[in-house]
Amino acid sequence: MKVRAVVLIVVLGLLAAFTLANWAAIIAPTQVSLLVTRVEAPLGLILLAGTVVVMVVFLVLMVFQQAGVIREARRYAKELAAQRVLADQAEASRFTELRKHLDARLDRIDPDGVPSEESLTERLDRLETALRTQIEHTGNSLAAHLGEVDDRMGRLLENKPPLRG
Repeated sequence: MKVRAVVLIVVLGLLAAFTLANWAAIIAPTQVSLLVTRVEAPLGLILLAGTVVVMVVFLVLMVFQQAGVIREARRYAKELAAQRVLADQAEASRFTELRKHLDARLDRIDPDGVPSEESLTERLDRLETALRTQIEHTGNSLAAHLGEVDDRMGRLLENKPPLRG
């Protein structure tokens, strides 16, 4: 059982015990004002009945509220299922489009699944030319840096006083 249910049962049990222990005082008649007239009635019994009526009203309201929450949760579950179906359909559509795109790309390749020899040779020639240019540029850059370092070392050695030995 939940804690709330246990607390509610304990409170109702204590209220019942209190009512039974004081039953003589609860049903004792007294003068009660009804704003328009006065009557003789058991005030404790009237208050006890009012408490029971308020509890019943709250229980009914709670049942209606829970029913509304359950209905809303079911509606959300249905909407979620519908959205999931839409997402699955969209994903399947994307897979179909991807398959068409891949098929179109693969159709451009030779039936053996290998690009033509001429296109490979052209590409290798372009890559070789670019690589040679890059190597030459790197060699020139390295030579320039080494010359600069050599010049600096020469200047530093000229300005340095001789070592005593």
